Amino acid sequence: MTGTRELDGNTAEAAPSAASDGKAPRTARGERTLRKILDAALEEFGEKGFGDGSIVGITGRAKVALGTFYTYFDSKEAVFQALVRDMSERVRVTVAPALTSEANALERERRGLTALLGLIESNKAVYRIMDEAEFVYPEGYRRHYESAAERILSRLREGAERGELRHEESALAEEIVAWAMMGANVFVGLRFAVWANEDPDEVAAVVKRLWSLGLNA
Repeated sequence: MTGTRELDGNTAEAAPSAASDGKAPRTARGERTLRKILDAALEEFGEKGFGDGSIVGITGRAKVALGTFYTYFDSKEAVFQALVRDMSERVRVTVAPALTSEANALERERRGLTALLGLIESNKAVYRIMDEAEFVYPEGYRRHYESAAERILSRLREGAERGELRHEESALAEEIVAWAMMGANVFVGLRFAVWANEDPDEVAAVVKRLWSLGLNA
């Protein structure tokens, strides 16, 4: 099931259905059921991990029949892969509105990190799922981080063109900065939104100060 949506001021194709190939829901009710299964999978895998998590555990949490699960997914591996893609999309959609303002580049990054920390606080299990994805779904694991770094890189280049950030000496240097920023965001989220519940605005403000030391024009 596809469509379009406005993000970062641009029209983009909506993500395809999370369901297995040929099993995309065709009704609003089906979309709601699929959402329940994905949310239940987040709880199941987040609590037990992929190895110990089960389809029966997912259907029990979602309060749906076993047959309903197979209406949308072919296997435990399929729903786990769908969950990784779903979490990546939720990160993108959650952060995007914070980046649409006319604020300068570093302030936009601060707002984006604040939004990300809020999402992590309410979905702490995402870190365990992403860690396991490195081995259970390596393509999705890599795609998650590569796409996040690409979005940061695009924003850094835009900020440099607007005269708000320094111009790096090479494309490689630009990519290194983007990956460093993303990596910092990941571990800041782990320490202050998973292991603790610090104020996202306060945390993001400190990170912004750090970036300003090396990125301001």
